[in-house]
Amino acid sequence: MDKQYIFFFADGKAEGNARMKSRLGGKGANLAEMTNLGLPVPPGFTISTDVCGIFNENQGEIPTSIEAEIDRNLARLESLLGRKLGDANDPLLISVRSGAKFSMPGMMDTVLNLGLNDKSVEGLARKTNNERFAYESYCLFISMFANVVLAIPKEKFDDLIDGLRKKEKLGRQELLSQAQLKLLLQKYKALVKKKAGKDFPQEPRTQLNLARDAVFRSFYNQRAIFYRRQNNIPDDLGTAVNVQAMVFGNTGLTSATGVGFTRNPATGEKEFYGEYLVNAQGEEVVAGIRTPHPISMLSRKMPLIYEQLKEITNRLEKHYRDIQDFEFTIEDGKLYMLQTRVGKRTGQAALKIAVDMVKEKLITKTEALLRLEASQLEQLLHPIIDPEARVEVIAKGLPASPGAAVGQLVFNADQAVDWAQDGKKVLLVRKETNPDDIHGMDIAQGTLTARGGMTSHAAVVARHMGKPCVAGCDALEIDEAGKKLSVAGKTFNEGDFLSINGSTGEVILGSVPLKTPELGSDFVTFLSWADEVRRLKVRANADIPRDAAVARQYGAEGIGLCRTEHMFFAEDRLPIMQKLILAKGVKEREKYLAKLLPLQKNDFLSLFKVMNGYPVTIRLLDPPLHEFLPNREELVVQLVKMEAKGASPRSLAAKRRLLARVDELHEFNPMLGMRGCRLGITMPEITRMQVQAIIEAACQAEKSGLVVKPEIMIPLVGMAAEMRSQKELVVDSAEETMKQVGARINFSVGTMIELPRAALTADEIAVEAEFFSFGTNDLTQTTYGFSRDDAGRFIHIYMNYSKLCPKCSTYALDREGFCSRCKRVTSKPKTDILTFEPFTTLDLSGVGELIKIGVAKGRSTRKDLKIGICGEHGGDPASIEYCHQVGLNYVSCSPYRVPVARLAAAQAVLRSEQQ
Repeated sequence: MDKQYIFFFADGKAEGNARMKSRLGGKGANLAEMTNLGLPVPPGFTISTDVCGIFNENQGEIPTSIEAEIDRNLARLESLLGRKLGDANDPLLISVRSGAKFSMPGMMDTVLNLGLNDKSVEGLARKTNNERFAYESYCLFISMFANVVLAIPKEKFDDLIDGLRKKEKLGRQELLSQAQLKLLLQKYKALVKKKAGKDFPQEPRTQLNLARDAVFRSFYNQRAIFYRRQNNIPDDLGTAVNVQAMVFGNTGLTSATGVGFTRNPATGEKEFYGEYLVNAQGEEVVAGIRTPHPISMLSRKMPLIYEQLKEITNRLEKHYRDIQDFEFTIEDGKLYMLQTRVGKRTGQAALKIAVDMVKEKLITKTEALLRLEASQLEQLLHPIIDPEARVEVIAKGLPASPGAAVGQLVFNADQAVDWAQDGKKVLLVRKETNPDDIHGMDIAQGTLTARGGMTSHAAVVARHMGKPCVAGCDALEIDEAGKKLSVAGKTFNEGDFLSINGSTGEVILGSVPLKTPELGSDFVTFLSWADEVRRLKVRANADIPRDAAVARQYGAEGIGLCRTEHMFFAEDRLPIMQKLILAKGVKEREKYLAKLLPLQKNDFLSLFKVMNGYPVTIRLLDPPLHEFLPNREELVVQLVKMEAKGASPRSLAAKRRLLARVDELHEFNPMLGMRGCRLGITMPEITRMQVQAIIEAACQAEKSGLVVKPEIMIPLVGMAAEMRSQKELVVDSAEETMKQVGARINFSVGTMIELPRAALTADEIAVEAEFFSFGTNDLTQTTYGFSRDDAGRFIHIYMNYSKLCPKCSTYALDREGFCSRCKRVTSKPKTDILTFEPFTTLDLSGVGELIKIGVAKGRSTRKDLKIGICGEHGGDPASIEYCHQVGLNYVSCSPYRVPVARLAAAQAVLRSEQQ
């Protein structure tokens, strides 16, 4: 039997069902399922996704055998309804809709009323005895077809309507008259001829072919490709085309069209939710902008229809066991269902619906855990822009840290602190941030930068703080000295208000209302289900008690990374640290270390108090030294100014000595310079001070009745000899300290695996290390040879390389090789160099393979080796799943991503059990 490509549905019987989404697409599969359920669905047929693949392989050609199959199904539809497509006397009109397996914004929109032409519109008018309705439908068809098939901007048609309404002095709610519609029709046809270079197609079968092919092409447009990449949807699924007999919601006051949800998609409340318009069709292109009515009003206007609709949609929700998003049309008092699908919802709604449906026994706990995307939980943890607010987006960067922020613009960290102390809410704007900005970032509502990627300083610190951040917004022209920024032809000065959405990367004009999602019992209940399932422990990266407390509030089971270098950027410590680094001898360094010791002890004691009973992994100092040194260029400027002003010889000599010492310590590549264990090996007194502070704090905490579990981590080890050297120093210092304080505590010593050589020689390193923690930020950086702070300049090109036009060198190619700048096909598109952001999601074939090797080799010499991950990937759901697969013990992430990690860890178990 020949393969079937076209699937018919009508009168309670369909040739497909809901399980056939791969072939029929989501829309087609659900139309078939509703038909089989006996619901009132207009008849039609679905051209399968297989045909989309054939269309693409044959460069836009469809075999005659498939064309013949389409003809047979079209004839079947015509015979069933007793009308022919585009007939001059009694025309059958159809709709054409796309429908991939997964809903995909950016693909072709709907085309309604296909089959109308200059002759059939008159037949429709006579048959319905409603000439106005016929010409309104024809105008709508031309504008929709021209937009989605001929790529003529919809705004061009809107301008024609607005011009006519203005000329006729019509209000926004007034309908165009029959004569005005005929005039508008002529204007539409003239616009099509001007923009397309030919008359609007009159032959109905040609109209169908063109619309069908436009659906197929839309699957390969750049917007759809981008959406698939963002949502990990394969590129080879294709889309189906749904051809369906038209029903009309614009034939009079007993007709309507509407959309709805079986539950509130914003809150998750179990309420009938939606809107409708009386005497309306599609986008209401002809009638103008109209305010829809809440669906509850339908219960008063058309009570029988309302009850029928509610009964049908309740039935659909129970059948699909999930919230349904549905579309319907009422034609002359008769209800028709046009679509149902799983409804999109906010994170808040998703959580409530999942918990409620378990309570209602519609789904199991396992289904509930798999139903939520782990990343959706982030929406519950950060302020968001009020969904009902109207906003004006003026630029877009990278969604570096979720949540929303509103504030007055400030352009340096000190100003941010000063203004915040005066009670102002500020938004810190920088070309790019550096460690000197940390106090400003801490006090600001959010951070906006023109440079940097998803793991830039601004992004990493903001996520760690739980602050919203939009990074790498290169449309911004920032004048930090002049305290202003320019974008989209507008200039904003210090003190002006802007808003940012760190979840989408949007920069928004003015001050917009924010909304804090409420966390309640559903949140606790849902994550308790996740905890019952997951095997991975979840820790948090935290350096201060406030972050540790947030981590515990969200269920963290310890600190997986305390970055001690972050503790020295405070205003009272940075000068001491700079003097320590600039000191020339051990005795001079020890003088400054003595000042830092009590501060460090209090730091660790505070963390032990918050994490009572849970492990705290403390990484010894790992700074590229340049982060603590005075800026060389600023020193040169200061010296020149001092000389010009005639400063004293003594002060000039001191400044020159400082400059000489900075020059002496200058590194060409600081990220691979004097940092990590190299600092501890060359300046062991720093390691001794930190270990003394850790042990003294732990002993004091235990004496006060706390349970402490310190884990001392040696950073950036690449050789077993480095690990051995530093471990001996740590153990000796700890023993000496415990002897001095007269107490003993248990502690462990391990290392961060962040260099390829460390992973490859993990068996040797594990002889000394009691635990491993993969620092995947640096491991990715050193594996790829990418600077994570500079890679943002080219990674976006790597991820869009298929769009590079060889003629004009702009990223303007579509999938067929058509360049929107050259206005012609220039070449066959290339393949993207990168299909994901490696600093956000683990590169499994490279970095992931090193992790797998490190785990296997490490445990070959130390079977009980505890292994975790503490890079940015520790909060990424896809990366967490891999961590589960390779047998890690825990992941560590930002405190605000702990709930995400808890859910992702549970989902990893459930998915592995399903395989």
